[in-house]
Amino acid sequence: MPKAKLDAIDRKIIDALQVEGRMTAQQLADKVGLSPSPCARRVRQMEDMGVITGYTAVIDQDLVDLPISVFASIKLERQRESELERFNAAIARWPEVVDCYLMTGQRDYLLRIVVRDLHAYERFLKEKLTRLDGVASIETSFALAQIKRSNRLPVEP
Repeated sequence: MPKAKLDAIDRKIIDALQVEGRMTAQQLADKVGLSPSPCARRVRQMEDMGVITGYTAVIDQDLVDLPISVFASIKLERQRESELERFNAAIARWPEVVDCYLMTGQRDYLLRIVVRDLHAYERFLKEKLTRLDGVASIETSFALAQIKRSNRLPVEP
């Protein structure tokens, strides 16, 4: 997909929405120095182009009783396209996997898995991840504390 051509106002809109996605069209327009109609038009255009892919609430893991973040590095037996696609499809079905990256280096994938407790991770590992064909090895690390979490990209106006 070609990169979107964004001007300074588009970038201001993106930056403002990343901080507060629930602001009204008037509030957003005031923040970026436009009237509401052209501002709403720009937002709609960026949604149509796929620059803005959605709006979501940021949830505190601890308060919804999902305090454990597990990072799993996965090595596949082979890196053929069909094996990568099969792995990607399986990961997409599993709600415990909240982030998944195809990596360079010694490991093929890095997953962030969110669970209630160690038993839940053990079930996930035994019932899902280790049953997936083509997985050669899994290395797991548990996060002790979350120092920073952000969904905000460093888009500069």
